[in-house]
Amino acid sequence: QVQLAESGGGLVQAGGSLGLSCSASGRTSSIYAMGWFRQAPGKEREFVAALSWTGGSTYYADSVKGRFTISRDGTKNVVRLRMNSLKPEDTALYYCVSTRWALNSIAVSTARHYDYWGPGTQVTVSA
Repeated sequence: QVQLAESGGGLVQAGGSLGLSCSASGRTSSIYAMGWFRQAPGKEREFVAALSWTGGSTYYADSVKGRFTISRDGTKNVVRLRMNSLKPEDTALYYCVSTRWALNSIAVSTARHYDYWGPGTQVTVSA
């Protein structure tokens, strides 16, 4: 089992920046990749970004590419999401996820491929 705990959500004005963190504990040796999904009220859950533990490959949704950066805190079991130039449409509950599977660039954006999910942290961007 892997436990995930997000932190860093909050309220920010459009154009501002916010950083999220996710700490993994438990059987972290099984983790292949970690990432973020988000879900806005009344909308489908959507992929945001992911990072493979092996090789450090990063993947982003087109909607956040160039604005968000996913990174790992050294060799710690912590993944961060730096969000710049935030827009009201970025408002959502952000979930940290992890997977033990070696996902390709297509599978990495599919929610069912992730084994563990954090409880979520709210990000609200005001216009």
